[in-house]
Parts: sequence; C-alpha cells; structure tokens
Amino acid sequence: MNLFEFENVITDFKPVLGLEVHVELNTKTKVFCSCPTNFGASPNTNVCPTCLGLPGSLPVLNEKAIESIIKIGLALNCQIAPWSRMARKNYFYPDMPKDYQISQYDEPICFDGFLDVLVPNGDDSSKIRIGIERVHLEEDTGKLTHAGGFTGRIHGADYSLVDYNRAGIPLVEIVTKIIPDTGELAPEVAKAYVATLRDLIRNLGVSDVRMEEGSLRCDVNVSLMPIESNQLGTRTETKNVNSLRSVERAVRFEMQRQAALLKAGERVKQETRHFHENDGSTSPGRSKEQAEEYRYFPEPDLLPIAPDSKWIEQLRSELPETPTAKRERLKQAWQITDFEMLAVVNAGALDLIEATVELGTDPSAARKWWLGKITRIANERGVELEQIDITPAQVAEIDQLVATGALNDKLARQVISSVIAGEGSPGEIVQKQGLAVVSDDSALLDAIKEAIVAMPEVVSKIQDGKLQASGALIGAVMKATGGKADAAKVRKLLFDYLGVSQD
Repeated sequence: MNLFEFENVITDFKPVLGLEVHVELNTKTKVFCSCPTNFGASPNTNVCPTCLGLPGSLPVLNEKAIESIIKIGLALNCQIAPWSRMARKNYFYPDMPKDYQISQYDEPICFDGFLDVLVPNGDDSSKIRIGIERVHLEEDTGKLTHAGGFTGRIHGADYSLVDYNRAGIPLVEIVTKIIPDTGELAPEVAKAYVATLRDLIRNLGVSDVRMEEGSLRCDVNVSLMPIESNQLGTRTETKNVNSLRSVERAVRFEMQRQAALLKAGERVKQETRHFHENDGSTSPGRSKEQAEEYRYFPEPDLLPIAPDSKWIEQLRSELPETPTAKRERLKQAWQITDFEMLAVVNAGALDLIEATVELGTDPSAARKWWLGKITRIANERGVELEQIDITPAQVAEIDQLVATGALNDKLARQVISSVIAGEGSPGEIVQKQGLAVVSDDSALLDAIKEAIVAMPEVVSKIQDGKLQASGALIGAVMKATGGKADAAKVRKLLFDYLGVSQD
C-alpha cells in the first residue's frame, strides 16, 4: 500500500479528527439486570433472560450507572440534562441478543463540555482544548470470537463463537466535537486526549479503563482537507483501537494513506476500518457511504431520566482532584518542568511513579527507573507501561538496594529485567544471581593495581592532570568485577592510590 510521507501530508493537507471513546463502567451488576459484570468469567455464565433478550423480560435501569455517567459529565465540564431518555437502536448482529441496543439518541444525559490536554511540541508543550459533543449511556454488546482463520476476523473464519457475558454491561460513549487545526501534532493530540480522558475516568473510580481488556476502546475518525480549503474531507472511522500507542499510529497511518489516495486523484471512501497491531496499518471494514437507518425510537420499557439538581450538585462537590490539578501538584512537589511532566504523562507513568515515591523513593530516582529501562521494555513489547510485570513496591525495593550500595545502576537494570521476566523479587534475584556490588576495598584495589600495570600510559596522563583519562582504568576495573563495582568508589580508590586529587 502506498503511503504519503508524513511531512508532505502536513504541507498539502489539514487533518481533522473526531474521537469516540467507549468506557465500560465498573458497576457490580449490568445496566438493566442484576447479572454480575466481573471480567474473565466462563463464557455465557453471567447472563439472564433480560440481558439475553428473552421474551417477557423487562429492563430496570441501574442507578449507579446514572451516578457514574453524571460524574464523568461533570468532570468533562458538561451540562447535565434535567430530562433525558433511553432509545432503541435497531440493527442486527450476532452479538446483539435483542436485535436492538438500548442506547440514547437525541437526548443524551451529558452534553457540550470540554477537556484540556497537554501535547508535546518539540522541546515544549501545547495546551489544546478538545470540545465534548455528548456523553451518553448504552448497553455493551456480547463478544464474538472468529475461529479457524488467520486474521481473527469473520472473513475466512470457519465458525464464530459468541459470549454474552459482556452484553448489558453499562457503557458510556464520549464523543468529541470536530477537532481541527492540529497539523503535524494530530497523532499526538489523539493519544494525549485518550490518555488524559483515561486518567480522568480512572481518577473518578467509575471504571478500571483497562484498554487491554476492552473496558476502554476508541474509535478514531480522520479526514483531510486541502491546505487552501475549509471544506471537510471524507472521513474514515478506525474501530476499537485499544492502546494509546495504537491511537497515535492509527491517526498517522490514516493521514498518510488518505493523502496518497488524494494526491493520486482517487477518493477516500467513507467506511469503518480495522487497525492491525503488528504493523500499525488499517484495512477496510464496512462502507458508511450511505446513512444507516437505525430506526431510533424511545425505549418504551424505561422511564425518562430526570436527576434531581441537588443530587447533581452533591455529586459535583464529591468529585476528586482532577488529573490536571494533580499533575500541577506533583510537578511542584517533584520540582520538574511542564515538559518533564508531559513525558511522564505520555509514558503512562504518573500513577506508577507517584506510588513509588509514596514508598519512600526519591522522585528523580522513581522517574529514572520508570522512564528508563521499564519504558524501553514496554516499547519493545508494544504494550502500555502498566502492563509490564513489575510493581511500584518492587521498583522502590530496587532503588533502596542502589541507595544502600548493594547494587549499582547497571546491576539494578539487570534486576529490573529479571523481575519483569518473573524470576522472583529483587532481593531473591540479587541473591540467586550473585549480583551484589563488590564493596571489599582490598578486592577493588587488587583490580585497580592490575589495571595500572596493564595501562601505564593512562597512569602517566592522570598524573599529568588529565583526570578524564581515568575512565579507561575505571572501565577495566568494572570489567574485571563483572560490572559489580561502584564506579564512584573505584574512582576514589584509584586517585587515592595514585596520590592524585579529584578536585
């Protein structure tokens, strides 16, 4: 597939974004029945006549779900509708047991809000306000598994399995207004928005927002318009993108793909598209060039939703600290810049670093571990930082071993790799692998003397005042000790032995 160079896309076109984020609420029971919502249960065990759509069953609205969506709306600076209602969205798909979905149409509970996000911009950051069109409540569908094919999709599969455990779980859809004028930052804006939204919702305690489990999913809408035009281009909708990195990649790929089509004189088809994690590409789903007729009508089995204004104000007063306020507080406490905080946020490391600091680790050390070795491993695996198998407590333990001199930075990174590989706790790994720092002065002096004998020309340079030449000797000692020496200590012992001042 031909792709246009990203730099040239920005020269010739203006990207326009629209993001639809679906969030499963963490209520104990489903939105219209009393079935449990726990993730990972055996297929088709968390079901009943209501969520299976059996004749004669009637829905009853979950009040906790209404409370949760109002909290989300308030946190997104939305207006809360004094009166709204549920609607039936009619369409057929095997994971829809009723052949319709109870959702909302023209009367959402929350509308007209905004969310401010920080986006990296070179060596600085930019604050961009994302308008929120609506936040509405609906029921989730079941889950289809297509077996026998190599793509995991229905085309080419031998058969499909359906699990209705997810059907009826309360789902909140958050729809942005059109996001124009992002230029080359468009992929980063999309990623930053979803990251900020995820942090906000997790902070509210209404969802675990685990993208890898599907409790937060993003549909990415992208279109391009010529640089000299103000007419919106044809959009595509990449469905169910389930990681922050993938959101960014999906936007970037679609911008390049659409630009290549337009520059070749072809047209962009309005369609849904599938995202492929292996190479960051998208492929066609179903056409949306004709408006779908869902035949919406008010849900006859549910009363309208009319939350009391006093209840809304009570919920507003109970909202926790916003992620923006939290970042500002931690930025001051950790004494870091806006740009450094943005790096923490973009890595998905804020809560992990905060938890590590709360265990007694210095903020700069906590940032170093999480944004260094651990982030590199996450990037190599193509997963989010929180999915890596190491905890703040384990990172704090490793840092303590470094602080006490039991490990140096190099050995600490080795311990981190072993913890993530599931080889045990930091203490166990140090003991089993014999990774403790060599702290015996006599052993270090023996290694120093051997290095001096092997490199007399380096010794002469040091004695002539060229102290930077000591790196060769220190490196030889580190090699002789298998990297288990404290380099600072080796340097001091070396200069003391040679009778050279370190100043």
